[in-house]
Amino acid sequence: MRPIIISVAITGSVPRRKDNPALPVLPVEQIESTHAAYKAGATLVHIHVRNDDESPSSDPDRLAEVQAGVRKHCPGMIVQFSTGGRGRDPAARGLSLVHRPDMASLSTGSTNFPTIVYENPAALVLDLATQMKQFEIAPEIEIFDLSHIHGAKWLIDAGLMPPRPHVQFVMGVQNALPADEHLLDILVAETRRVIPGATWTAAGIGRHQSQVMEWALQRGANAVRTGMEDNIRISRDRLASGNAELVSVAVGLIQKHGCRPATPAEARNALGLRAAQ
Repeated sequence: MRPIIISVAITGSVPRRKDNPALPVLPVEQIESTHAAYKAGATLVHIHVRNDDESPSSDPDRLAEVQAGVRKHCPGMIVQFSTGGRGRDPAARGLSLVHRPDMASLSTGSTNFPTIVYENPAALVLDLATQMKQFEIAPEIEIFDLSHIHGAKWLIDAGLMPPRPHVQFVMGVQNALPADEHLLDILVAETRRVIPGATWTAAGIGRHQSQVMEWALQRGANAVRTGMEDNIRISRDRLASGNAELVSVAVGLIQKHGCRPATPAEARNALGLRAAQ
């Protein structure tokens, strides 16, 4: 049975407790939610942090606190910090990289979001990629547009990124890539042509989460992504009880396709990461 990495994006920067009371906001809540997701089968955690009022934060100390808790309670789990920009000062987006998580997200171009432009100017992308190389952090390339694949290839050619990066296609964000199966085929084909050594996954936003996981598994993805950053519901009529329940849905889909959740060691090996600290 082929091992599939389950990535859980526990909090994000958009949902609020008024949307789902189970959303983990404080560092201790994020650690507890990640531990439950780990026990359910997740082997990679994508971390955003919030201020106490739930607004997005770039506080390196909060990210370090969550990382320490995950490493203590979830042996071997891959820690991935977000360097995303929604509601965060661009100059602060890379401040946490000094804490050397295993991975960090990296968007290689700008795109439209529902109410803002998600700005990733070339100078910022170059700075974040340079810091990730300096601190030996593996990037996860967030693809919101076809051109972002070529932005990643430029970083590889510049020596700022390994030739086998991990790529994530983000589908279903309003005003950006719709969740369309045909578009996923185009994205996968172009990535294989331009960056043939890349591993990949795909994220479906909101109601598209399970459908995009299905499409990814049908196409031989290395990983799937779930979690309350992207989706707060189990069904139209029921909120998720937490990240662990969403991970359990992912496990069921993986098993349906004749695969199994990867162990932390298998996940690290597949993504070319250093041994767990």
